Amino acid sequence: MIKRGRIVAFFLMIIIFGATIGTTYSGVASKINLGLDLQGGFEVLYEVRPLDDGQEIDRSVLEATVSNLERRVNSIGISEPSFTIEEPDRIRVQLAGVEDQEQAREMLATTAELSFRDVNNKKYLDGSDLQEGSARQDFNPETNQPIVSVKFRDADAFGDTTQAIRDDPDVPNRVVIWMDYEEGDSYEEELGKEDSKVVSDPGFQQVLRTTDIMIESSTFTVESAQQLADLLNAGSLPVDLHEEFSTSVGAQFGQQALDKTVFAGFLGVLLIFIFMIAYYRFPGVIAVLTLSIYIYLVLLVFQLMNGVLTLPGIAALVLGVGMAVDANIITYERIKEELKEGKSVKTAFKIGNKNSFVTILDANITTMIAAAVLFIFGSSSVKGFATLLLVSIVLSFVTAVFGSRLFLSLWVNSNFLKNRTSWFGVRKNQIRDLNSKEEIQPTVFGRYFDIVKHRNKFFALSIILVVAGIVCLAVFRLNLGIDFIAGSRVEVLADQPVNAEQIEESFEQVELEVSAPVVISGDNENIAVARFSEHLSQEKIAEIRAQFEEEYGHAPTVSSVSPIVGQELAKNALLAVLYASLGIIIYLGFRFEFYYGVTAVIALLYDAFFILALFAITRMEFDITIIAAILTVVGYSINDTIVTFDRIRENLRKKKKVKSFDELAKIVNDSLIQTLTRSINTVLTVIFAAVMLFLFGAPAITNFSFALIVGLLAGTYSSLFLAAQLWLVWRGKSIKEKPIIYQEKKYNDGPQV
Repeated sequence: MIKRGRIVAFFLMIIIFGATIGTTYSGVASKINLGLDLQGGFEVLYEVRPLDDGQEIDRSVLEATVSNLERRVNSIGISEPSFTIEEPDRIRVQLAGVEDQEQAREMLATTAELSFRDVNNKKYLDGSDLQEGSARQDFNPETNQPIVSVKFRDADAFGDTTQAIRDDPDVPNRVVIWMDYEEGDSYEEELGKEDSKVVSDPGFQQVLRTTDIMIESSTFTVESAQQLADLLNAGSLPVDLHEEFSTSVGAQFGQQALDKTVFAGFLGVLLIFIFMIAYYRFPGVIAVLTLSIYIYLVLLVFQLMNGVLTLPGIAALVLGVGMAVDANIITYERIKEELKEGKSVKTAFKIGNKNSFVTILDANITTMIAAAVLFIFGSSSVKGFATLLLVSIVLSFVTAVFGSRLFLSLWVNSNFLKNRTSWFGVRKNQIRDLNSKEEIQPTVFGRYFDIVKHRNKFFALSIILVVAGIVCLAVFRLNLGIDFIAGSRVEVLADQPVNAEQIEESFEQVELEVSAPVVISGDNENIAVARFSEHLSQEKIAEIRAQFEEEYGHAPTVSSVSPIVGQELAKNALLAVLYASLGIIIYLGFRFEFYYGVTAVIALLYDAFFILALFAITRMEFDITIIAAILTVVGYSINDTIVTFDRIRENLRKKKKVKSFDELAKIVNDSLIQTLTRSINTVLTVIFAAVMLFLFGAPAITNFSFALIVGLLAGTYSSLFLAAQLWLVWRGKSIKEKPIIYQEKKYNDGPQV
């Protein structure tokens, strides 16, 4: 008898979820903070240096500097700035969506130390003598020229200064107002400079005892006078800021990147949805529903966390869909296996969920290890990727384990699916008699393949590929980006097609010579990338942006990395891979055994090496985001390997005692065949997403997507044909002296719906 109440409950839940998502989605999406690469802006990493030899840079000095920088940024109306203290002596500043980047950068780094001197540079007063917040842009009532008016704390302060200067017969009656005076500066020399530190040098005839003064300059405009007033109100910095790293993204670049990547992500998710419904039938429909809820929840949680969405973050979201699909695929494949053995739909559903829970849990935890390492050692954009990946993993586990099971259980327990095995993609002729005691031999496409028998061929092929990769790396070497070797990178966007010669001529106008061939890309060959071996200064970056914005209509994206930061990024990249590998070995050693952990990591290192080799051959730029791609592949590959290892463990548990190598080889081969369909389907869904990002995403993540595609294919190969076979050979060597006797362990098999 069909229990229609459960079906009604299912549709009511879907309507509630659908209405909630439909009415709140746009609000959630609009409140998510977009990163620099999606809306333009800039990021600067400052090294904080003392102003004098006796000053010590400690936490309190860094916090005071950040407080001052915040006041400066607020004074020019920038919303939601980000300031991060990075021990021991660095401050990272991110200003997304800022319109006048040059003004903001100058405002940040200018020391803004105002001083009042005579023409011989003797100091009398400084910025501390001014009333806090009293500076404002005004106009001279006689000439109507822009001025800056300020107030002194003490009316006698300025009077005593004018008195002292007037009493000195060796100096004229003139107060010289300096901005950022340094020892050795000269009043006479500074007057002849275009960008003079002498803001104003008013003369006087009598002693002036007043709190109000006017700062005048023949070069003042309304904008420059307002900027000076803002600097005076913000106060002088207690330290010297030295720029170590910077990225400047034009607004047009950001909007184009957002549009292209969202479109690519939509295509990738759509392909995954179509595949799931086509292959898994009704459970595929359930998966699509829970995946839609999952995407909404990821965006909602990320928005509540006040996270910053970047290009790699969108990629993490799309790839997270692939991971969420994997949890569904594991469960659905186990349900199909039970149905083919002749079990009822209810029993198959219960056993399939039970058997898949531990596998899904282990696979997700190991991927979280890789994501956590990325967060710890990654740069700012990579941290955003890692954060969204961690959120995706947790929510994919919740929606797949609880959401999908809940929805499907309503249909299963309603008895509507009782005799409808075809709704699960299982044909009648695939179901055997439940009472038959004949052992079922796993098959793929109706055939049994002896994969293990060819292990030496796979080992030989793997060794050949590794040797070839070493040769390619030695001959071609990696085309390292500025993240690792320091230097600068300029990405130019034009309204019309451009060529390398044209771009090089434009750089010559700002006295720069490219250090590598200019790369032309884009749908209409309207994007050019140029690299320089030197770390460009703030002034030179401003000059480049002005030149190219005037010539091509859009401000370019400029990234500059100092040698020190480049070395640190390279070191952190190696540490990230090392710690991720160690973490996985420890976890797998704890959950399985040491043999499993080591062989799994050997396979992972093979995947990472394969990516390196192909980047050397293709000469594609290898930057910090590729490390994120490698560790993502590590997570997916270990996910794949764990599914196989978990099935080997399960089959060993059923066998209880294995005394010969042949017995062990049969178990490993059966496990590979049983998990082959799941491995292929999982990699297909994730590659759907990665290929769409590669073909239609923003150029900034093209190389990232390429690394993912290569790594996913290599990871599937290593999981099926390398990791399990290495474990077999290693574990099989000692099996005669030490037979495998599997002691039953109690595992938490998860919730039963």
